Amino acid sequence: MPDGKPAGVKCIHLTEDNRCRIFHSPERPEVCKRFKAEEIICGKNRMDAFKNLAMLEGIDYLSLINL
Repeated sequence: MPDGKPAGVKCIHLTEDNRCRIFHSPERPEVCKRFKAEEIICGKNRMDAFKNLAMLEGIDYLSLINL
């Protein structure tokens, strides 16, 4: 996604189970390479992560579950 990703839109590089298809690829965006998973963002589980990301993006986290 060369121009970035809008809030609430699933990254085009995620698999059905939300894993990055290009994690070890040189094509992986710099912003993704620099991201450091921290509990304050990721929480203790997947649902925590969705809730926290939704809050940061200003959207209803339930809408993320179906992405």
